[in-house]
Amino acid sequence: MSDSAPLPPVRLHPEAELARAALSTPLLSRAARLARWAGPGTRVDAGGGLVEEQLPAAADVLGLGGDDAAAYASEAWRVAVDAGLVEIADEEAGTVAAGEELARLTAGSPHDVLAVWLTALETVVADASVPDLDDLVGTLDEGGTVDFSSLDWDPEAEAEFLDGVLGNLYLLTASEDGPGEAAVPLPALAASMIVPSDMGEPTNDVLEQVSDAMMRLDDQFRMLEPVGLVEYRPVDEALMADADEEPAAPVDDTDVSRYGMVRLTPLGVYGLRARLQEAGFEAPAVGELADKGADVLLDGTSQFGQSAAQAETEQWLGRREPLAAARELLAAARGADAGAPLRRLRCQQALSLVGAEAEPALRDVLDDPELGGLARVWLSERGASGVPAPSQELVFWLTVDTVAAQLAAEGNSEELQALVEGLAEQHSGFFTAAWRVEHPATADVLEAMGRLHPDKKVAKEARKAAFKARSQQGG
Repeated sequence: MSDSAPLPPVRLHPEAELARAALSTPLLSRAARLARWAGPGTRVDAGGGLVEEQLPAAADVLGLGGDDAAAYASEAWRVAVDAGLVEIADEEAGTVAAGEELARLTAGSPHDVLAVWLTALETVVADASVPDLDDLVGTLDEGGTVDFSSLDWDPEAEAEFLDGVLGNLYLLTASEDGPGEAAVPLPALAASMIVPSDMGEPTNDVLEQVSDAMMRLDDQFRMLEPVGLVEYRPVDEALMADADEEPAAPVDDTDVSRYGMVRLTPLGVYGLRARLQEAGFEAPAVGELADKGADVLLDGTSQFGQSAAQAETEQWLGRREPLAAARELLAAARGADAGAPLRRLRCQQALSLVGAEAEPALRDVLDDPELGGLARVWLSERGASGVPAPSQELVFWLTVDTVAAQLAAEGNSEELQALVEGLAEQHSGFFTAAWRVEHPATADVLEAMGRLHPDKKVAKEARKAAFKARSQQGG
């Protein structure tokens, strides 16, 4: 995942809703309860962890029982310390006091609560990339340092792997053609990190790597669920049983959910977006452009998918009067730069959401060489009277502008190929006239048509027209 290109925009839930979700997560709620429970008699070791003899009492406060109670209590205490809910008052005496963040968690704003939760999240993500502590104990050298080479474990590589998996899960959630809020199969997520994009049939070695990654991720997502980052259905234990053992019940080998299913929660989307931004990624959220000018809206949504662009535009329009909004959009859509065609397409899409009150703004630009075409389309679609017929020159200019916008928005998509085929079929003399169109993108559009059209004869005609257009432009 490159940090040079913006990620797809996500739709964030309101902060108040997210803060309530954060407070109700098992891990943060346990950490807060321990922070309130801690008093003058609470003792910690040199690392800030609860001393062993106090763990049963801490587990009891949390209502935990069973073999893992002490471990869960210890984890919650560590989060309380790392998140600032508890502070070490005296390191030598091992005493503690309530931290400043505890008051923010109790009486702060939703943003304050989420800031505390984000700190807790960092602790859990860091813990999730560390191998089992029992394995670490056996690798300590005489100086008490961990011998990572004997573990076959690279801390930086492991952290990068988990960050990459979480980044891919975020990308899948945000992408319009992805599963959205639906769960993602664990094998697919593991494969996204292991299998090269240009590999056809994965080799046995690659499949084994994917299987190993799944087992690591199974452990990691089990750790990440209590902090509210994900909802996780673990790998079916029967899949990890010895081959010689008979399954307790019949199993369905075609049920992909048995291999683990994970989805980001709304709180998880918020948390991963914050982490990605901290790491230098451009991670937009729908609604961020609502108070910006039309120029920022049209440029900003140029990288958005259709659904996200509409959602962003609806929020922008909701803050403005229709006529004023239409005039601002039209003014921002002008230009001869490379991004102008896509701005005009986004402008046309935005204007489709505006009612009849905007009609005067569209009539004002009927004679504009760049906006007259889309103005006629808008007025005609609404059955307006007195709309002048476009000249052939304007029709061809608008056609080139539209294809240029589609190229910028989608690249060589199937939809664009269908548009190209339709244009060549409907206008027998299209290429004879098109190369003469005085539009900055004429040559590029004709070259794209030559590349996309499946008929070799038509494609050759388009390339010849592109050559003429480039010669005419002096290129």
